[in-house]
Formats: sequence, C-alpha cells, structure tokens
Amino acid sequence: MNKKMTYGIALLALLVAPTLMYPVFLMKLLCFALFACAFNLLIGFTGLLSFGHAAFFGGAGYIAGWALRDAGLPTEIGLLLGVAAAALIGLVMGALAIRRQGIYFTMITLALAQMLYFVFLQAKFTGGEDGLQGVPRGKLLGMIDLSSDLTLYYVVLAIAVFGFMLVVRTIHSPFGQVLKAVKENEPRAISLGYDVDRYKLMAFVLSAALAGLAGATKTLVLGFETLTDVHWTMSGLVVLMTLVGGLGTLAGPIVGAIIIIALENKLGDLGNLLANITTVEWFRTLGDSVTIVTGFIFIICVLLFRKGIVGELAVVFQRTAKGKH
Repeated sequence: MNKKMTYGIALLALLVAPTLMYPVFLMKLLCFALFACAFNLLIGFTGLLSFGHAAFFGGAGYIAGWALRDAGLPTEIGLLLGVAAAALIGLVMGALAIRRQGIYFTMITLALAQMLYFVFLQAKFTGGEDGLQGVPRGKLLGMIDLSSDLTLYYVVLAIAVFGFMLVVRTIHSPFGQVLKAVKENEPRAISLGYDVDRYKLMAFVLSAALAGLAGATKTLVLGFETLTDVHWTMSGLVVLMTLVGGLGTLAGPIVGAIIIIALENKLGDLGNLLANITTVEWFRTLGDSVTIVTGFIFIICVLLFRKGIVGELAVVFQRTAKGKH
C-alpha cells in the first residue's frame, strides 16, 4: 500500500470519525497531532531539540483568545494573529539560541520559554492562574457558524490537514533536503556553501508558526486558554509524543499524540467509572497517575522501540518486503 492510499484511507476515517466519537475530543487530538508534527519538523528533520515549544503553542493560544474575546476580531483574523505571534516569538527565540548547539541550544529555548511563562502569568489580559476564559468561536469568514461542534470539527480537520501537507511539502522541497543535510552532517553542509544558521532559523520559525496554529486552534475549540499550555511540561509532552510515535517519520508524531492524549483522557474516565461502581473516591485520582503511565511507555519505547512505534513498523515492513524478493 503506497503512502497516498494510506493518507486517503486516514482522511476518510477522519471524515466519518465524528459520527462515532465525541467531536471535541477528536479536535483536541487533531490540535496536538499538528503540534507534534510541527515539533518533529525541527527535531526529526533538522536535528534541533527545542524544549521551548510550549511558548509558541500557548502563546498563540493566548493571543488568539484575546483577539477573539477582548478585541472582538473575526475568527480567521484571531487565528492568524496567534500564528503571527508564535512566528515572531520563534524568530526572537531562534535568533538568540540558533548559534548554540546540543544541550546549550535546548537549555536556552527552555529558559526563554519559561521567561515567557512568567510574562503570561503576570499579564492582565491572560487572567493569570485563572486563565483566559469565555473565548467565543464566532463565524468563519462571517458565514460559517462555528457554535456547532460538528461544523467546527471539519474546520479543525481542514486546518490540521493543511498543516500536515505543509510539513510534507517542506520536507520534500529543496529547502527540506538542506535541513536533512544539516542534521546528518552540518560541517559538510557549511563546506558546500550553505548558510546553515539561516536555514536553521527558518526551520525554527516555521515550526513555531505551525505550533502556534495548533495552539490557537485549540483555544478556539475549548473556549479557554490556561498557563498549562505555556509551562515547560507541555514542551516535555510534545517531546514524548514525537519519540513514542517515531522521530523523523511523518506519521509518527500523529500516532504518538493520539496515544498520549487518549491515555490522559481514558485514565480519568476509567477512574470515574471505578469510583461510581465501587463508591471508592480514590479511583477518581487515577487520572493523576497518567504521568507514571506515560513515563513507563517512554521507557519501553527507549528500550525496545528505539525508532518509535511507526519507525519500528517501517523497519518490519521493509524486512518483509525484502524477504519476499
């Protein structure tokens, strides 16, 4: 089965998914899948481990929420402002961090993202610890009423598909080939005359913009934005999604996002169910143990699935195909 057919089947499944599952949960999955794809563009295809992507994800959410609720701007303008804010933050952060390599680059992105976290904590328009509440969905292009979960789902699906296609197009473009060269052998890329720092900065800004698109869309879906999305733990969560799914693969971050987000929700649902059946309230805290479970999954992936779930499956399929020949 070729990739186009696989993508076609996946798209068809997504089109019918809201008839079988809760649309808001599906939209949340799509937002985090796009977030993971944006992060994977940077680490999987450029070789840069950012630990500050929560700044773009949550920052765009706050700006989009403010634009929609307080400024009263149209939905599409609010989303675009969120993406533009994320790209601008990425440009500033990338310009400061891009000349460093390895752990130094990672620590700089983490430090800058945490500085932004405290800015959002103190800013009046964010609502502080209470978060930005009551963000309206509005109407897309002044015509499409987004108050319906089903209508909004297909809009979010279109946004997620657009973001994924942009990542695919970038990877397979000449620009993407240079990024791969930088990841594999940066000194050689420099010797061939490429301005490596410029390429890495462009990749950083593009990744930040896509992460911002995911964050702004999530705020539109849920109707609120909180400090959780700009905290460093969100950056750690997207790293986990990418590694579990498969670093440097196209579908890996999507699979990883589905597993991690579904696990977070289902543990909470399971705990509530057990509490209702047994009247033991302790079970309601079962959802709080999700970090232990995800950590356990991460350890298993590191030990047994070094290439991630999708990466390991790709290796198995390649071996099978070679065996047939």
